[in-house]
Amino acid sequence: MMITRRHFLQTAVCAAASLAAPRTFALGNPSYPSRSVKWVVPYAPGGATDVLSRLLCQRLSDRLGQSFVVENKPGAGSNIGTQAVIASAPDGYTLLLTSTANAINASFDPALPYDFAKGIAPVAGVARIPLVLVVGNDLPVKSVADFIAYAKANPGKMSIASSGIGTSLHLSGELFKSLASVQFTHVPYRGSAPGLTDVMSGQIQGMFDNVTSSFELVRAGKLRALGVTTRERAEVLPDVPPIADTLAGYETSSFYGVGAPHDTPREIIDLLNREIDAALSDTEIKARIAELGAIPLHGSAAEFGGMLAAETDRWRKVVELSGIRKE
Repeated sequence: MMITRRHFLQTAVCAAASLAAPRTFALGNPSYPSRSVKWVVPYAPGGATDVLSRLLCQRLSDRLGQSFVVENKPGAGSNIGTQAVIASAPDGYTLLLTSTANAINASFDPALPYDFAKGIAPVAGVARIPLVLVVGNDLPVKSVADFIAYAKANPGKMSIASSGIGTSLHLSGELFKSLASVQFTHVPYRGSAPGLTDVMSGQIQGMFDNVTSSFELVRAGKLRALGVTTRERAEVLPDVPPIADTLAGYETSSFYGVGAPHDTPREIIDLLNREIDAALSDTEIKARIAELGAIPLHGSAAEFGGMLAAETDRWRKVVELSGIRKE
C-alpha cells in the first residue's frame, strides 16, 4: 500500500502529540478531566490554605490539561464548604481541601448536618503543620516548665488566645490545661493575627498557633517560642523542643488533605492521588511547603483515609476531655 506524504505527516503529528501528552492520561481514566475542576477551600482567601491549594492546582492543571480552580467557601468553621462538596456530584469535578476542622467538628458540633466520614472519600494528604506555644517577651518564662510553674503560681491571671472556639489552636490549649493541671482563660479571636498581636503587646499571655503564621515573628524576636506540639522539632524552629519533652503524652498538629464526594470513581481518586503525591515531591513545591513550616503528607488514598480516622478519634478524645461542645 502506498503511503502518501499527507498520511505520513498526519501519522507523525499524532505520534508526537501522544509522546508530548502527560503519561497520566494513559495510566488513568482517559476521559477525566474533560473540563475544569473546582477545588473548594472552606476558608477565606489568604494564608496557608490558599498557598497550598494554588500550588497544587497549578501543578494539576499543567499535568492533566484542564484548569483546577480554587473556590473559597468560608463559614461555620469550614462546614459550609464541606457540605457543598458532599452535596456535589461524585464525578471528580468538585474537590475539597480537607483539614483538622473536619476531624474536630465530627465530635465538637453535635448539630453537624452531615457525616464527614461517610460523605467524603479520602483522596490524598497534603501537609501536616506543627503548632507552637508562643508567649510575649515580657512574660518571665523561658520554657514549657517555666510556663506551667508560672500558671500555677498565678491562678486566674493567665489568658491564652486562639483563632476561634473549637479550632485546633483552642483545643491544643485545652489539652495542655488538662495534662499540666493548670488554669487559664481562653480568649477566642477571629483568626490568628489579632491574637498574636495581643500576645506581643502583653494583653494576652500566650497562644498555641500554627507555625506557618508565627515562626517569622519568633525569628524576628517579637515572640518567644516555648515548645512545638508535635513529637519532632519543626524544621523552621529547630531550637524549640517538643512540649512532650516536658509534658508526657502531649501531641497535636494541624493537617490538610484532599477529599471528593463519596462514590467518586476509584480510578479518578487514584489518578488524583498519584498526581498530588508526585506534586509534593516537586522541588519547587517542596521548597514552598518547607517555607511555610509544613511537612508533606505522602501516601495512598487509603493511607490518608486511615490518617483521617485516627485524627478524628484523637480530637474526639480531646473534645471529651475538655467538655466543650459547639452551642
